Amino acid sequence: MARIKPQALLIQSKKKKGSTRISVTTILFCSLIVLLILLSLITTYKHWSQSRSRGETRTGLSNFENVDEIADSKKYDLPGYAVLNTSKGNITIELFKDGSPEIVDKFLDLCQKGHFKGMPFHHVIKNYVILGGHSQDSGGIEDWTSKRKFHRQLPTSPKHEAFMLGTTKIKEDSKAFQLFITTAPIPDSNDKLYMFGRVIKGVDVVQEIEEVDTDTHYRPKSPVGIINVILQQVI
Repeated sequence: MARIKPQALLIQSKKKKGSTRISVTTILFCSLIVLLILLSLITTYKHWSQSRSRGETRTGLSNFENVDEIADSKKYDLPGYAVLNTSKGNITIELFKDGSPEIVDKFLDLCQKGHFKGMPFHHVIKNYVILGGHSQDSGGIEDWTSKRKFHRQLPTSPKHEAFMLGTTKIKEDSKAFQLFITTAPIPDSNDKLYMFGRVIKGVDVVQEIEEVDTDTHYRPKSPVGIINVILQQVI
C-alpha cells in the first residue's frame, strides 16, 4: 500500500476544514433569514391587530351615534300611500307616518295579512262619515249619529276635516280595527278617534259611496265595500 506524503495530507486537511466553514456560514445565513421572516410576521400581525381594534371601535361608535338615523331610515322605507280598491273605484290615501306611527304600523300589518279584503262599508251617514269593518258596533253608530246632530256646534280641527281616514278602536283583536272616511268636518270631542291618513285621490269615489241608498239605520241597501288594499311607496 502506497504511503501518503505529508504534503498531501496537509492539503486534504485544509479542504475538509474549508468545507466545514462554508457549511456553518450557510446555516448562519439561513437562520438569519428565518429570524427576519419571523420578526416581519410578528410586526405585521401586531399592526393588523391594532388596526382592526381601532376599526371596530370606530364602527361601534358610528353605529351607536347613528341609531336614530337608522330607525328614521327604516320608518321612511315604509309605504307612504294606500290605494283602497272599492266596489265604486279607487281611493288613494296618504298615510301619516310621522303623526300616527303606531296606528300606521298596525294598518300596514293588517294590510299585509289581508284584513281589509272584502271589508264592507256597513254604515253610511250622508254628509258625515262612511264606516267600514268586519264587525258592526251598533253602540258606536248611536254615538256617531248623536254627535252628528250637534257637530256644527262642536269645535273641529284640520285633522278632523272632510275626507280623512281614521279608525275608532286599537285592540289586539284585529276584527275590532275598523275604518272610517269622513265626508264632512267632525268634532274633536271624541278622544277615541284616530286619524292616520287623508284622501288625495278618489274624492269622487268617496262621494259616490256616500250617495248609496241606506235604510233607517244607515246601512247600505246594496253591498259596497273594499275589495283589497294596495300599498305604495310613491304615487
